[in-house]
Amino acid sequence: MKKQWYDYLWVVSLTYLVLGFFNILFAWLGLLCFFIPLLISLIHGTKGYCNRYCGRGQLFGLLGGRFGLSRKKDIPGWMKSKGFRYGFLVFFFIMFFQMLWNTYLVFAGAGTLKQVVTLLWTFKVPWHWACHGTLLHPGVAQFAFGFYSVMLTSTVLGLITMVLFKPRSWCVYCPMGTMTQLICKVRNRGEKEG
Repeated sequence: MKKQWYDYLWVVSLTYLVLGFFNILFAWLGLLCFFIPLLISLIHGTKGYCNRYCGRGQLFGLLGGRFGLSRKKDIPGWMKSKGFRYGFLVFFFIMFFQMLWNTYLVFAGAGTLKQVVTLLWTFKVPWHWACHGTLLHPGVAQFAFGFYSVMLTSTVLGLITMVLFKPRSWCVYCPMGTMTQLICKVRNRGEKEG
């Protein structure tokens, strides 16, 4: 089967992580991975982003499949369960809103810029080399540190599950995938009733 342009979006995911390593402000680009899936599911009522355009899923597929870095075992049933997926989505939202709160505090002058990336929501890793100062408010950089933390943490979790299980096991409990699935269910139910 002939490769399409979107089959190479894994390069975008990899480039994003590298750019954020050298300049944290590139983390803002990650919002595209947040809003595009939501828009596709709202407009088309499909998980087209997850199935076709997700560069992170492609990266896991490439590393785990072609490069053989996966054990290719089935993911445990509890990780597929609605309880785990929705629970992880709620946890993700709590961490996301905490990141927004920290950003707000810096914008409001009640907090100072913390040049750290929080890995796995626990480990604070100094990341000062990636902040080169900005003409913008320090809150802009604070959001970037927080968002890069979310993106890096989810990538690390994806890599761990890729190694332990099938290459795209992260996709089973990815918060964006769970959210877009919920949007599609609500949207398609509304169309059937209308």
